[in-house]
Amino acid sequence: MQTQTAVFGAGCFWCVEAVYQNLRGVSSVLPGYAGGNKADPTYEEVSSGTTGHAEVAKIEFDPAVIKFSDLLNVLFATHDPTTMNRQGNDVGDQYRSAIFYTSENQKQEAQSFIKQAQKEFSSPIVTQLVPLEKFYAAENYHRDYYKNNPGNPYCQFVIDPKLEKFRKKFASLLK
Repeated sequence: MQTQTAVFGAGCFWCVEAVYQNLRGVSSVLPGYAGGNKADPTYEEVSSGTTGHAEVAKIEFDPAVIKFSDLLNVLFATHDPTTMNRQGNDVGDQYRSAIFYTSENQKQEAQSFIKQAQKEFSSPIVTQLVPLEKFYAAENYHRDYYKNNPGNPYCQFVIDPKLEKFRKKFASLLK
């Protein structure tokens, strides 16, 4: 299997991880941080808003099974790409909408996708499109957060409804 990497910021990385773990062709999803100016940031540092990092998910996928365009469709359907530095009650630049591309092909495909997607939104899309310079894995307790903490109120009231909507819309892409 020849895998590729996609790195997306779309609010809280627990949500992004929970969504992408359900897709056929995705071999791993790792929460972490990207786009900032501090090496090896901690969750507390990123949450303070002082590092410039976004909460992101690093997605390893098999392009023979799922296309990058499918991952983009899921991204834009599972968060609001028109709100600056905010997703729901999560506020701050660490929750920004971002695509950290890992190749020139991803950059071009994302640019084209955003241009086309703009027709579906009444407000301007504010998703950042920037090269991935460095990815820092989040602390272990963030990994598989939804699977490991189903009773957590955030999981019940934010992630559960998002997953229900996602599963209905993308049933053909599910594992």
